[in-house]
Amino acid sequence: MNTGEDAQGLRKIIDFSRLISISILCLHFYIICYKAFDHWGWTAELTDKITSNIAKTGLFNSILKAKFAALLFMAISLLGAKGKKDEKIQRNSIVAYLLCGLLVYFLSFLALYLQLSISIVAITYMCLTGIGYLLMLTGGNWLSRLIQSSLSKDIFNSENETFPQEERLLENEYSINLPAKYQLKKKIRDSWINVINPFRGLLVAGTPGSGKSYFVIRHIIDQHIKKGFTMFLYDFKYDDLTKIAYNKLLQYRKNYKVPPNFYIINFDDLDRTHRCNPLDPNGMEDITDATEASRTIMMGLNREWIKKQGDFFVESPINFLTAVIWYLRKYKDGRYCTLPHVIELMQVEYDHLFAVLEMQEEIRVLINPFISAYHNNAKAQLEGQIASAKIGLARLSSPQLYYVLSGNDFTLDVNNPNEPKIICVGNNPQKLQTYGAVLSLYISRMIKLVNRKGQQKTSLVFDEFPTIYFNNMDSLIATARSNKVATTLAVQDFSQLKKDYGAEQADVITGIVGNVISGQVTGDTAKTLSEGFGKIMQDRTSLSINSSDTSTSKSSQLDYAVPAAKIAGLSSGEFVGMVADNPDQKIKLKMFHAEIQNDHAALAKEESEYSPIPVIAEVTPEDVQENYLRIKKQVGDLIKEQLSTLIDPKPITEKKKPAKKRSIRKSVSPSQLKTSKGKEQEKVISM
Repeated sequence: MNTGEDAQGLRKIIDFSRLISISILCLHFYIICYKAFDHWGWTAELTDKITSNIAKTGLFNSILKAKFAALLFMAISLLGAKGKKDEKIQRNSIVAYLLCGLLVYFLSFLALYLQLSISIVAITYMCLTGIGYLLMLTGGNWLSRLIQSSLSKDIFNSENETFPQEERLLENEYSINLPAKYQLKKKIRDSWINVINPFRGLLVAGTPGSGKSYFVIRHIIDQHIKKGFTMFLYDFKYDDLTKIAYNKLLQYRKNYKVPPNFYIINFDDLDRTHRCNPLDPNGMEDITDATEASRTIMMGLNREWIKKQGDFFVESPINFLTAVIWYLRKYKDGRYCTLPHVIELMQVEYDHLFAVLEMQEEIRVLINPFISAYHNNAKAQLEGQIASAKIGLARLSSPQLYYVLSGNDFTLDVNNPNEPKIICVGNNPQKLQTYGAVLSLYISRMIKLVNRKGQQKTSLVFDEFPTIYFNNMDSLIATARSNKVATTLAVQDFSQLKKDYGAEQADVITGIVGNVISGQVTGDTAKTLSEGFGKIMQDRTSLSINSSDTSTSKSSQLDYAVPAAKIAGLSSGEFVGMVADNPDQKIKLKMFHAEIQNDHAALAKEESEYSPIPVIAEVTPEDVQENYLRIKKQVGDLIKEQLSTLIDPKPITEKKKPAKKRSIRKSVSPSQLKTSKGKEQEKVISM
């Protein structure tokens, strides 16, 4: 028992053992250096008798026996020693003292062979032996003060936060599989990030430079085209991803039953763009389609309106734009139903415009509030209702935009089994406010046509998704799974999504996706992801040090598998996330924290051999300007014709001018395009 009496008794035993050790050493000195002691006059008859009787035991017959005996009793005295614990004492110091002490202690006998006087030899021998003894005694005392249980050297808790991950390659006809490496305790192991059900939505997050495009999105494009997907690609920094998609289609087009055509929408390089009318009358079946198109355009032009939906001065311009779109849809079966014609028609004077719009029965309910305000001289209210729409759309009044938006080179039914397509739309970060609204309209109209039953499997990839506006992305992810539509959304941060879409809709989008892959993110996004990944069982060790002893306690407790601070400190190419599984392909280890493996040399070589995007048509500034003026004239003629109809009920027939012969863009066969190297290259782009 640890009582006061026990401690005192132990102390006496320790002191007695050490006294015996010192006594043996002193007797050894007296016997081995007897001549020196006799010379100094330090001998006596009684002492000699006692010493001679002790020497008869044989303990002092040799130098080593006496020294070993003294060392043994010293070691016994040290076993029970409990010095004050000191965390500064190092093992290296203790070992050095003990080794040096042993060497000096046992090699001191060499001093007896010195050719010096007896006194000097004796003093030298005793001093060296005593020094060695003290060094060993000091080292032994420090050994009792050494803290045996040291704390973990893993200061960032990295090893404790590792967990098993999926190491199997799980593939199917839709999957995305990314090779990776992860750490489990102190070992680096190979793993796979298996997105086996991309139809449940894939959210790719990461700050600029975290590697979203290089490590994730390019592989999605590659693997989905390889597996026969049609594709709609929103390329924010055109033409980085478009070039990848084009060359992958050249490589894998044999994998398709019906090889798809490749189409591009690009407002900066008109020689390398197709023309497409997002308000194609064939795709607008009723006025609700016009309403959706109108809302998409206005929200894309005025992003702050997203948070104010339902307000009077937000819904009014949307209704007015809806009326104009639907009027053009009904006029001569949609002959002028394009966005450029809508913009020009809205610039007509109110008295003429209202008179013309009122002729269409279906939109009277929409324009009635505007006509009432006009007739009641409430021009301030009327301008507040309409001017915001006119001012926003005026930013789109550009000959280049008019040229692209007024053509019909292709339709937006990407996953039509009979006419599959890969469509890439390119944005320009420097013209985001202008191009974003138009591209949002393309996307809105495309999704309505894609999300139908009986179509081909398709992949929708949106790079920098918050830069465009789509009102029902949550509904698309929720309903498109059964229609084989895989949606990939790339964002920099959840806060960016909240800024552009509003908190409620952003929370729905981030909460409804089944697969999440995140690179480095900070703030609330990192915290949200960390909480979503959950906790794992981690070991905890605590060390308590007092004056005489140390105590160690070990426990296990749940803690975050990937803390927010760790997500904020991820390196480029390092990702965390969670994947979804299928009923027939279960994934027990859905969570991952791994580094995606890219063969950088192979990718660089592959990119150096990419074929450039070919010229689709030679477009001159004169062609663009002619198209711009023609649209203005067509709207002017429309107003004149309709006003004439109001004055004279008889239909006014005008002599039609012979239409200018238009160059027909043909879909070039795959064998007609040749590369710069002179080899035949399959052409998949419609020209």
